[in-house]
Amino acid sequence: MTAFDVSVGAARAALAPLRLQLSDDEALDRYATAVWCQLVEPGDSVAGRVVAARGAVAALEALLSARPLDELTVRERTEAPKRWLPRLSARSVADTLRIAGARDVALVTPRDAVWPAQLNDLESHAPLCLWVRGDAAVLGRLHPSVAIVGARAASGYGDLVARELAAELAGSGVPIVSGGAYGIDGAAHRAALGAGGLTVALLAGGAERAYPAGHTQLIDDIARTGAVVSEVPCGSAPTKWRFLQRNRLIAALTTATVVVEAGWRSGSLNTAGHASQLGRGLGAVPGPITAPASAGTHRLIRESDAVCITSADDVRELLGGWLSPTGPDAIAADAAMGSGRRTDDATRVRDALSNRVGRDADEVARRAGMAPEEVRMLLGILQLEGSVQAGVDGWRSVAARR
Repeated sequence: MTAFDVSVGAARAALAPLRLQLSDDEALDRYATAVWCQLVEPGDSVAGRVVAARGAVAALEALLSARPLDELTVRERTEAPKRWLPRLSARSVADTLRIAGARDVALVTPRDAVWPAQLNDLESHAPLCLWVRGDAAVLGRLHPSVAIVGARAASGYGDLVARELAAELAGSGVPIVSGGAYGIDGAAHRAALGAGGLTVALLAGGAERAYPAGHTQLIDDIARTGAVVSEVPCGSAPTKWRFLQRNRLIAALTTATVVVEAGWRSGSLNTAGHASQLGRGLGAVPGPITAPASAGTHRLIRESDAVCITSADDVRELLGGWLSPTGPDAIAADAAMGSGRRTDDATRVRDALSNRVGRDADEVARRAGMAPEEVRMLLGILQLEGSVQAGVDGWRSVAARR
């Protein structure tokens, strides 16, 4: 028997940094889930089956007492504990929870109301929990949503397409999910933020720390308005395996995955493969036939029946009619779809700006005779187009100055 305290007292002491109001049963379950998260690597289907069958607490107690795990094969019963038990450390779990508390990272389990049910499609490969920095409630607002992924070494073409797709979709209310990396991921996140939309970043390392470090400000911005999510404990380093497993979460969380730019062996093709296996929508953006950076997207279109994506409208079709052109979101949808209404309203916003004096969004809205939320969305899109710019004193017109 392995000595490890699985009691209400131990659970409450370890969870104290999270400042939660929990019943004894809830505290035990959350603590046991955190322990399992420490023991296993992402996507461990053996652990997934045991925890699903017994619950986190009973599964952990069975493991610690060396009781037979009847859900497993004879070989799994022998090999699984050998890879799990060396990681067993009450101190490591406590350190993880301490970091989470200090960085305002929430521990979300399948018992929580905000748990995204679409992750259950991963079955035994589903995450045991999620660590979320930002607003955990946004996890319930990702249906529909779109994953925009692609090459880290993006070309100018790929960067532009990612920004345009993300801005138009996010501006019309479609959440954008990506991996927080350089290149296409970063372009999609920034454009969604610029359009005033919701974006979520899935990290391969702990949610408390940006990776890559050069995206620290971007990840902080995402956490302020959306969510930064990981399935590995706080303090964990990203590894190649964790990047590959992270991709299955990006595919599972979203309604459709769009690969903007990818080389022949790009990791984005891994995300596309998961999306296809899960029955999610899959799209790919074509590029020049001579460009190695588009070899992967062309491969998806040719071999995987990925939909050819040339505009945000194509992505909306991929979503299967989730967005309606009528109703309370019609104005925002029209703006993002490049309709005549968007052109007219964009002109009104530009006319309300000055190239000499900065004006905040509320002042622009007053001058244009429009709702402030409409104006903020359009300002984000116009900024991406380069016709307006934001400064410390407000928004200015770039086109008027030229």
